Amino acid sequence: MNYFKQITAVVPRLSPATDGVGDYGLNLARKMRQKTSVNTQFIIGDPDWIGDASIVNFTLQKVSNRSDNALLELLPKNQDSEQVVFLHYVGYGYARRGCPVWLVTALEKWRKAANNRRLVTMFHEVYAFGPIWNSQFWTSPLQRNLAARLVKLSDRCITSKQEYADLIIKLGKGKHLDVPTLPVFSNVGEPESLKPLSARPRRLVIFGGSGPRSRVYQQSQIALARTCQELQIEEILDIGPGLKFDLPPVNHIPVTCLGIKSASEISEILSNSLVGFFNYPLPFLTKSTIFAAYCAHGVLPVGTWYEAEDIDGLVAGTHYWLGDNHEQKMNLDDGQIVADNAYNWYEKHNLSAQAKIFTNCISFK
Repeated sequence: MNYFKQITAVVPRLSPATDGVGDYGLNLARKMRQKTSVNTQFIIGDPDWIGDASIVNFTLQKVSNRSDNALLELLPKNQDSEQVVFLHYVGYGYARRGCPVWLVTALEKWRKAANNRRLVTMFHEVYAFGPIWNSQFWTSPLQRNLAARLVKLSDRCITSKQEYADLIIKLGKGKHLDVPTLPVFSNVGEPESLKPLSARPRRLVIFGGSGPRSRVYQQSQIALARTCQELQIEEILDIGPGLKFDLPPVNHIPVTCLGIKSASEISEILSNSLVGFFNYPLPFLTKSTIFAAYCAHGVLPVGTWYEAEDIDGLVAGTHYWLGDNHEQKMNLDDGQIVADNAYNWYEKHNLSAQAKIFTNCISFK
């Protein structure tokens, strides 16, 4: 098995831009360099990205424009050794309508130009679909076509949901029978030790981007208030970009807005909090870095109900609570069991575990 010491990763954007896929790629690259001695150089697919290599401590380049020729100029061309490109794919990260024809065309040309080139693709998404009144309905056929081309082009495929893995296997028409499914890891760290819930302040955290946090305050007020009441919450912290509306108190508890914090600061807060509240579609929890952060820090994840079956190994009432499920009485002892279950589920695919799996995926005989 040949473990490559140098790979090229393609991502939509990196820090200081807010981009979950970029953060995922960067954290993974750091852990692979630390644990497996595989070094990554980055290609950024957004010509408008502003930043420099000193911010991320990796060699990086960005495309001059979103065209196949611009990307081809940056892809590795050494003819004397094996070359590996690691693509973090989400269509909307590389094109406004989720149809990055330029990206797929460039990789096809690069891959077919020499026999020593390998492509590994992490499908953060495969393709979108929606009702006829939604633009996704009209772009879905092209998105599907691009995804199929990438699947057939890739030597290995990985994804974050079993549903996506099934799509990839179908699109590959027999090429990929083993598609590892890896739920996303925490982008704000993984503490080495955890305090029990009983030793933590009665603090509830609402963390994430503007969209998920807005849904909490606009759609989940009753569930949030019930959670605070039954778990005797004394402090509510809001972490993330500013929202466009005022946040009223919950059960007479004011919401303290902390704004954007560093990963280490968020990790410290979560390590000393009781509850992490979320409003996120339950079928897609394995894609949520918010949920991953709650699990990794041993807080009790509490969400709200979405019409869905338990999938991807996550079960409501076992790995998280639903604040609007009045059949479930909330208490600290049972909450500790749920928090432990969530943490144990997360540990099976934590950052170190994923670094090893991805290293194996970029290794060829």
